[in-house]
Amino acid sequence: MKIRSVTAIFLALALVCVLPPESPSQSIERKAAWADRFYPGNTNELRSTLQNLFAHAFPAKTPELVVAIVVPHAGYVYSGGVAASGYNQIDPDYRYENVFILGPSHRVGFEGASVYTDGDFSMPFGAVQVNTSLGRQLVAAGKSFSSRRDAHLEEHSIEVQIPFLQQRLGKKLRIVPIVIGSSSPAVCKEIAEVLRPYFGQNNLFVISTDFSHYPPYEDARRVDKHTADAIASRSPDNLLAAIRENAESKTPNLATSLCGWPCVLTLMYLVENEPGARIDVIDYKNSGDASVGQKDQVVGYYAMAVSLQPDQRKSAFGLSDPDKKQLLVLARKTIEEHVGKLALKPLNASDWSSALQTKCGAFVTLRKNGGLRGCIGRFDASVPLFKVVQQMAVSSSTEDYRFTPVSANEISGLEIEISVLTPMRRIKSIDEFQLGKHGIYMRKGTRAGTFLPQVAAETGWSKDEFLGHCARDKAGIGWNGWKDAELYVYEALIFSEKELHLRRENEDQVKQ
Repeated sequence: MKIRSVTAIFLALALVCVLPPESPSQSIERKAAWADRFYPGNTNELRSTLQNLFAHAFPAKTPELVVAIVVPHAGYVYSGGVAASGYNQIDPDYRYENVFILGPSHRVGFEGASVYTDGDFSMPFGAVQVNTSLGRQLVAAGKSFSSRRDAHLEEHSIEVQIPFLQQRLGKKLRIVPIVIGSSSPAVCKEIAEVLRPYFGQNNLFVISTDFSHYPPYEDARRVDKHTADAIASRSPDNLLAAIRENAESKTPNLATSLCGWPCVLTLMYLVENEPGARIDVIDYKNSGDASVGQKDQVVGYYAMAVSLQPDQRKSAFGLSDPDKKQLLVLARKTIEEHVGKLALKPLNASDWSSALQTKCGAFVTLRKNGGLRGCIGRFDASVPLFKVVQQMAVSSSTEDYRFTPVSANEISGLEIEISVLTPMRRIKSIDEFQLGKHGIYMRKGTRAGTFLPQVAAETGWSKDEFLGHCARDKAGIGWNGWKDAELYVYEALIFSEKELHLRRENEDQVKQ
């Protein structure tokens, strides 16, 4: 058997219909071409379908901010469940500036990447804004980019992702649609270099690809895992090697092991040198798992998520006493305004020190007469600290399901404590957990729970008791559930009004 190159294999498999590029014009909406074919075109039916897919999909598996997902682009009846698992990893409350959607070209042959810059996308749920100005900047920035409209008009790999994004993010959505027609790893690397300034916590990248095409069911599972393992390694070379090895494996009916390999390879070039990047496998199925699917020739589907963990060296920051006091005053004023049904005062970044503008997680804890009255926080380091404290002050006072909302006449009797968190770190052995120094976060399946570091001192529990109570009482996985759960540790910089003798100062400022 003559061995063909990866490039030749994918060129031979591409369905090519070459059209001359059209000159760009303004405000030309890209119409939905695949509604009622790959997904329901009726709004109510589409919403019901998506709600059902999300309800049965895997929940969020990573506490860190997700900056990219790899999801399939087949008809929803086949790959919709896996796609929903991928989209479930996105925090629906986080405001991404842009969503870059990278999909392979199935119908138009060209080299490089084409950005849609002519107008918005018209979809069953309504028009989706396209960041056309940013798209034009990409075209101007790199020779690998063009704005040829024909690459987008009949391409399904991008279109089928948009209803999932609309369902998950609502109206907080602005997209940058990019169809990649490249068959060259070198060009994929050029595309990645142009996109690199946009890869990070401000934007989301959606990588649209199916995996193996047409091998028997069990062969597909084997081939797809080999490809997914290479992707999870974050190495472009490993991915190219896996594609080559799959092509040479003589797997029956295997036409391709990754139809969107140029898009995934572009992602690999973006993450390979990011020390805090991690790629998690979320879900896998193939078309043979669908109720209407056959097992003799299948297509594989993976959902994967890319998260960026903050540099651990940046977590060792400190807060001055004035910083701590400013946050505590903010928390009390916020509770006073929110409980009193007053509009929260807008916060200007210039009013806060650089330390308080650091992006990190935090908890706000409320106590009354020594007992807990509310405690809510967030782990991900995606929002400036002063904004997190304002948000968590609202949540801890009125949204902690264990307590009734704080009333106005209770506020003066509350004691406020703030815990500023370092990034979480996965541990393999409980010996890495230090009682009193570390907080614990445990996750098993769909259940998760956490105890802050100070819980150890407040309760006097041993390490086993600390873990057992968290597993049983917070995560709901049984007293010994922590033994086979995913475990993460973090540290907290803890300060309170009592510690800083701030109660009187707060009371005076609240009256102003």
